[in-house]
Amino acid sequence: MKQRSTPASIRLERSISASPHEVYRAWLDPDILRHWLAPGGLQVKRAEIDERVGGRYCVWQASADADMGGFDCEIIELVPDQKIVFRWGFVGPMRSSGPKFDSLLTITLRGGPGNTTVLTLVHERLEDLVGAMPHVADQVELGWQLVLEKLQAAVAVARS
Repeated sequence: MKQRSTPASIRLERSISASPHEVYRAWLDPDILRHWLAPGGLQVKRAEIDERVGGRYCVWQASADADMGGFDCEIIELVPDQKIVFRWGFVGPMRSSGPKFDSLLTITLRGGPGNTTVLTLVHERLEDLVGAMPHVADQVELGWQLVLEKLQAAVAVARS
């Protein structure tokens, strides 16, 4: 039986029915982000965004009955309406007393036909997470697929 290998990088591309500006803002506005940056039945419990290069980007997720952890990140690059690059840190429910696994997340946006945006998500440098917590690393791609579906709906709600 062949053992499944977890990739050290993920690349996804989605077409979103919104302008690049609206999609860019959805990544940086905590009020919009709360509606989409949690997969499945999780919810964003808190979001803190210091919108500048070097700024902190923190998202805490929870289920109905437990704190699940989240992301403690740094914004590395901002190109309005085109690109956001993060040092993306996975953290568990213990926050600072537990392990943190750093990776690199790059979001690029370009206008598509009509009022659409082609979003490309590249999440790389996942080797440390794969080595330490393969069961979590196995879920990274699915997690991004699920939240990108929610992103479309969140942008539509923010627009209205």
